[in-house]
Amino acid sequence: MTDITLLIVDDHPVVRDGLRGMFAAEGSGFRVLGEAPDGVRGVELALELDPDVVLMDLRMPGGGGVDAIAELTRRGARSRVLVLTTYDTDTDTLPAIEAGATGYLLKDAPREELFAAVRAAASGRTVLSPTVASRLVTAVRAPAPDSTLSAREGEILALVAKGTANRAIAAELFISEATVKTHLTHIYAKLGVKDRAAAVATGYDRGILGGA
Repeated sequence: MTDITLLIVDDHPVVRDGLRGMFAAEGSGFRVLGEAPDGVRGVELALELDPDVVLMDLRMPGGGGVDAIAELTRRGARSRVLVLTTYDTDTDTLPAIEAGATGYLLKDAPREELFAAVRAAASGRTVLSPTVASRLVTAVRAPAPDSTLSAREGEILALVAKGTANRAIAAELFISEATVKTHLTHIYAKLGVKDRAAAVATGYDRGILGGA
C-alpha cells in the first residue's frame, strides 16, 4: 500500500515538529514531504511537492490558511486540504470550507482521529470535527439576514460617509440622536460590520453609496 504523502503548514515550529514526529511514529502509511511556516510558502510547496494531503493552519503571519486554500483551489491543485487549527468560530470554519477545504479538524483531536481524518481526506471524503459539523448545520439552517438597507438607513449611511456626526444627522433628518444610533445599529448588523468606517467602506463596496 502506498504511503499517504503530507505537507504541514503551520507557523509554530513546535507544532510542525510534533506533527512530523506523530506521523513518523505511526510507521508505514504516512510520509511527510515538507513543512511551511505560512500560507504563501504552503501554496508554493504544495504545487511543487504535490502531496496527497495538506495539513493547514488558519491564522498565520505572512499568509493565512483561507487565502492559501482558495489559491490552491484556483490553481487546480490535486492535494486535499485538511484544516488543523485551534479555531472553530463561524468566521473561521465557513470561509475555509467555502474556499475548498476537504476537512476541518481541531488541534485537540486525538491522535487516531487525526490519522483517520488524513486517510479520509486523501480519499476525497469530507472530514469535520463534531463541533464544526454542528456549526455548519446551524449556519445552513439559519435564515439569511436581510441585508437590504431601508431608505432611511441609506440616508443615514450617506451622511455618515460625508463625515456627519450623529447629532448633525439627527438635526438634518428631524429625528432624535437616539434614533440615529438605533438606525446605525441596524445598518452595522445588515452590513456585517462594527463601526462607521467599516460601514462606509462596505457601502461603497456593495454599491449602496454609488459603487465601488
